[in-house]
Amino acid sequence: MADYGQFCSVARAHEAIGGRWTLLVVRELLCGSRRFNDIRRGIPRISRTMLSERLQELVHVGAVARIEGEHGPEYTLTDAGRELMGIVGAIGAWGQRWLPRHPETEDLDLEPLLVDMQRRVRPEALPPEPLVVRFEIEGQHRPHFLLLKASEASHCTQNPGFPEPLRVRASLALLVAWWRGDMSFAEAQRLGLKVEGPKALARAFPNWFERYLFAEIASAVRG
Repeated sequence: MADYGQFCSVARAHEAIGGRWTLLVVRELLCGSRRFNDIRRGIPRISRTMLSERLQELVHVGAVARIEGEHGPEYTLTDAGRELMGIVGAIGAWGQRWLPRHPETEDLDLEPLLVDMQRRVRPEALPPEPLVVRFEIEGQHRPHFLLLKASEASHCTQNPGFPEPLRVRASLALLVAWWRGDMSFAEAQRLGLKVEGPKALARAFPNWFERYLFAEIASAVRG
């Protein structure tokens, strides 16, 4: 943890929560993750050692509590940790508005995108029967799956045994561009995103999700 030697609360707060990955760990906790592996699924490039260190630091400063859950340790935000929602939200909104968006040149991972889609499912919009959506993404070595049913949404690396009527084919850049709000679903389709399967389900697919939290924030950057 950096020591800036300043009385200023901005400096002191940055000492506590300004380390690399720290606010992404907080983001995952704010989004409902509680167990170590669930947190890491949303931040796949963080090492297990680093995640453990960041969680310990957050516990140390009083932003996170470690509790013994039914299936092992769980982490939950304290009042101090939940107050970080304003900081995380402000950073997210600023990044969406002021940072250039060029997903075709960004170094992107598929898993965090599908994790975000999983937790932003609209259960009331889903078909009555459970189904699995298969994602075949260019450059990815294996397909990924979203299990969608009214009581549960799960991101899987294997079909868990439910019907698989829809197949999404796209580059990761196109899928990100739609989800992030860089373009509409129709625009992404014109550029090559395909949803294959029964027409009624394919048309309904984008409406099964509340898109990315900051998708409605327009970019202020040209080009």
